[in-house]
Amino acid sequence: MTDFEATRRFFHLPKGMIYLDGNSLGPLPKSVPARLEAMARDEWGEMLITGWNRAGWMAMPRRVGDRVGRLIGAPDGSVVLGDTLTIKVYQALASALEMRPERRVILSDSGNFPSDLYMADGLVKSLDRGLELKIVAPKEVADHIDETVACLMLTEVDYRTGRRHDMPALTTKAHKMGALAIWDLAHSAGAFPVDVLGGGADFAVGCTYKYLNSGPGGPAFIYVAPGITEDVRPALSGWLGHEAPFAFDLDYRAGAGIDRMRVGTPAMLQMAALDAALDVWDNVDMDDLRARSIELIDLFIAEVEARCPAVTLASPRDGTKRGSQVGFRHPEGYAVMQALIARGVIGDFRAPDIMRFGVTPLYISEAEILGAVGHLEEILNTNEWDTPVFRTRAAVT
Repeated sequence: MTDFEATRRFFHLPKGMIYLDGNSLGPLPKSVPARLEAMARDEWGEMLITGWNRAGWMAMPRRVGDRVGRLIGAPDGSVVLGDTLTIKVYQALASALEMRPERRVILSDSGNFPSDLYMADGLVKSLDRGLELKIVAPKEVADHIDETVACLMLTEVDYRTGRRHDMPALTTKAHKMGALAIWDLAHSAGAFPVDVLGGGADFAVGCTYKYLNSGPGGPAFIYVAPGITEDVRPALSGWLGHEAPFAFDLDYRAGAGIDRMRVGTPAMLQMAALDAALDVWDNVDMDDLRARSIELIDLFIAEVEARCPAVTLASPRDGTKRGSQVGFRHPEGYAVMQALIARGVIGDFRAPDIMRFGVTPLYISEAEILGAVGHLEEILNTNEWDTPVFRTRAAVT
């Protein structure tokens, strides 16, 4: 059994704060500052450029990629780290479209993260070959998978409501119709057990600064199914994706396997932070994590509905059909959330009216859940949220 008291001790959690926003930015693992200091002092400081060989920097995107891969059901050698999630979405989508040149439709849904849709729209316009980005309601995705679809591009867990798609079922239908499947795991990796290999995903991408706690701007990852890796031509043909980067050949030749999905020089300090942060998973059973997540969110829902009638549930009630977050609607959700934050209960807001709470069992217990509900109840009962300060929108919501 996973010891969640032990995993809680792994993180720095500010005194008096109830942190329910790990689905947006994970807290600082206590081991990370020392790891960063040692890397800066002993590797960057003493080794300088020789650190690429002596300290193993060049191999880190693959080595740490394998560590992430174990959390998403990917075999070793099929995940690589680097760049941002938006870049990885572009890579996966461009490659998938090239593998289905006779088809024109990219199928996505209105619950997808907008940045993914922006990237797809931009790529459609850049390629200028009659492609169409087709966006349907989440529950209608399966009905629109047909022989015109080149690729399915979905985020497994809706960033606002936590609603979860059935990856294996939708991927199976996509394959039956001859399409490829791209999955964004930004709100999945580290939130519950994921099996990209068993689920048949052709490509999967994700960030690491949410449930994997790599820190703001942490590196993204990309997975390519082993059976198609050698067929993938990287649209972003960066020098580190070259077969021989230091041959400085003027002609691009894609590297072997997942290395071809590398682009530019990785951010090594962020990579080191992620490497240290991943240590907590060595002692976590993903099934235990999932069971505890559902238990805590079910408690949250029951308490809020019993004590806060002014809000309505925006997330699936069935725990198996959501990620590790829950949303509640309120017409003044932004101001209510600011009042909560002022009390030290940290969640966030997603337009138009959703207060979003991430529940991460690695460091959240029943006490935090009950404490957060108590604060929410008081704020709503007293209209504490109804002030100009709490209504004023900040740059980040």
